[in-house]
Amino acid sequence: MMNNGNEISHHTKLYGFIGEYAAQSSMSATLNKLFKAQNKNAMMIPMNIREDDFFFTLSNMKKSHVNGALISNEYVKNALEILDEASEAVKLSGMCDILIRDEQKLIGDIVGMRVLKEFLENKNAKKVALIGVGSRAKAFSFFANGFDISYFYDDLEKLMNFTKEMGAINADINRITEGMDIDLSSYDAVVDFSDFDTLDMISGLSAINIDMKQKKEFSALKVRANEMGAAYIGFDNMLDEISSAVFEFLKNKKHLEHDKSDMKF
Repeated sequence: MMNNGNEISHHTKLYGFIGEYAAQSSMSATLNKLFKAQNKNAMMIPMNIREDDFFFTLSNMKKSHVNGALISNEYVKNALEILDEASEAVKLSGMCDILIRDEQKLIGDIVGMRVLKEFLENKNAKKVALIGVGSRAKAFSFFANGFDISYFYDDLEKLMNFTKEMGAINADINRITEGMDIDLSSYDAVVDFSDFDTLDMISGLSAINIDMKQKKEFSALKVRANEMGAAYIGFDNMLDEISSAVFEFLKNKKHLEHDKSDMKF
């Protein structure tokens, strides 16, 4: 839902939050509050898009009045084939969670993992257990300079290839699979970017357990944290941090040059 009092004119910079259940998230409303507080003539609109319509939606964005989009977790790997330009982080990881339109070109980047890095730094986290080898794990590793990371996955060969690809020298790699007893309580943070159905093998969690999944997404980490009475942080717990990062990203891209005070109709 958009905020009461928001007004759209032909000067308004429009952005989309694209996801299967985008309208059920407070992401757009949170960013719109920030736009309003900063006197920016911009608005994010939740866009419920099915996977079958995702490519069509982004293709049409090139000729639309929508100036960019934040992309929900389920579609971060779907955007790459439609991008005209991409950051190094996007190319390396194979995911894109934010894009802007420059005339009829779509330029992709990553904002969520920057947020996660800064969040962990602000919590003084140093020692991190990273579970998974997929695109989000790659993106996090790309930004995660300064952390002492231990890597966990059920397939050691894939895990070794992952750490080699990410340039992790003398990486601490660990197998994690059902039937094992894995105590992660000595870590400052547990970051789960795996696709595991269960994390029952974890007997101890840390003070920070995070996977940045939305409420509608199944989270094995959330299930295990609830079972153990441990803290859990998902996407919806970080809306303020994500909104601030999106705002700064758009500002740095010169997308928010004009505020409401100098609008001309």
